[in-house]
Amino acid sequence: MYAYIKGTLAEVAEDAVVVEAGGIGYNIKVSTATASLLQGVGNEVKIYTYTLVREDTFALFGFLTRDDLEIFKKLIAVSGIGPKGGLAILSVMGADDLRFAVMAGDAKAIAKAPGIGAKTAERVILELRDKISLEDTLRGLGEPEGAANAAASGPQGSDNLMRREAIEALVALGYSASDATAAVKKVEITEDTTSETILKLALKHMF
Repeated sequence: MYAYIKGTLAEVAEDAVVVEAGGIGYNIKVSTATASLLQGVGNEVKIYTYTLVREDTFALFGFLTRDDLEIFKKLIAVSGIGPKGGLAILSVMGADDLRFAVMAGDAKAIAKAPGIGAKTAERVILELRDKISLEDTLRGLGEPEGAANAAASGPQGSDNLMRREAIEALVALGYSASDATAAVKKVEITEDTTSETILKLALKHMF
């Protein structure tokens, strides 16, 4: 019903925010991670929303990025994962972290979410493995911070391949997919960068 709501942040709670737009205060349920990033009451915000309509329920769920919204939609399609469970998972890991946790079969990382047990986490991996796009995450990893870095980067496809190889190597060494992803994100790629270089630099960020 609503693609997003843009307005003034009126209230912030642990699991919900109120955004005033056009004289109306919209109560939007959010993850604790999202709530922690929205402390500027009185500032303008843009919240991407999912509208849940049931016989006895009408609720809005909000996200700071369209990517998080799309991942939420996939999560609530998993058997046993409702909107509350979807928000719980996104409270402990971002969209990219979830993708890599699913690809690596890292049920422990997903099970860190409140109310999500080991069996439920394994079900998330089973049902989402064929529905998520690793390439979306790799495109995000390959976007350097700043125009100068962008100009120094090699071809996008090559960068993504090297990052993928480094992440897979870290996971093989026993690191979680989410930790490996976070470490690789911090590595700047130049024309002389190799997969081995990324791995060595990423390892420095693991400690």
